[in-house]
Amino acid sequence: MSKRFEYRGDLSKTTLPEVFSTIHRFQVPGVIEARRQGLCKRVFIREGHVLHATSSHLEDSLGSYLLRTGGLTQDQFDATMRLRQQSEQRYGSLLVEQGILGPDAVHAAIASQVESIVWSLFYWQEGEVTFSIGDVTETGMIQILLPIRQVIFSGIKRAPNAKALVARLGRKETVFEQRHNTETLIESGVSAEDYKLLRLVNGKRTLYEICMEGPLSPAENAKLLYAFHVLRVVQRQEPAATPVSTETQTGGVTIRMKSQGDRIT
Repeated sequence: MSKRFEYRGDLSKTTLPEVFSTIHRFQVPGVIEARRQGLCKRVFIREGHVLHATSSHLEDSLGSYLLRTGGLTQDQFDATMRLRQQSEQRYGSLLVEQGILGPDAVHAAIASQVESIVWSLFYWQEGEVTFSIGDVTETGMIQILLPIRQVIFSGIKRAPNAKALVARLGRKETVFEQRHNTETLIESGVSAEDYKLLRLVNGKRTLYEICMEGPLSPAENAKLLYAFHVLRVVQRQEPAATPVSTETQTGGVTIRMKSQGDRIT
């Protein structure tokens, strides 16, 4: 794949959800690559979907994932890993050919593994992230279509540090207003419980009030509000312009004129 970096950033300054949101908005194909402490994780994106994800961390491999989640026994894992070392087969193909799992079970396992890798990146609060525009297919890649909006929403809900996310929303007196459409909520996988928080956003309640009055704990409510903000379902309300007053003396009568925008009353 041609490596022409269009974006390079620091996760301590620009969060991964915001990177995902920007990519989704411009609908460009490419690969997100995140690096931290010797680890490298890559997320392949095309047409508003995550296609695949890879990781250099052994614990993120398909075999380790299946062992950890009960999809394989320890004996099955050990035997297949020995076979893997003797061939260049992809692990999923090996599982099917050995009769350990069916093709449908392998596909489902890969989908869950990809989700696990992607969402693990939402725990990263530091590291280098790059996004390369270009062809995102690789030989032998099994494509799993995950809507980016759903990835963003679910990833933020799983993020451990609410304080860091709240800091990106503004001050506690910041007011939010809705700008959503129902299709965005459906695609993002917003639940009825999540929607209760969105209904509190009315252009009058502050960040503090929404977090305190929401259906979950204040920290969880803050994460939900941040997710809605990244998805552009809500936005910070801009402070109203202060009217500029001028006074004109005409004899003994004072005429007060107020300019508001491009109107004078």
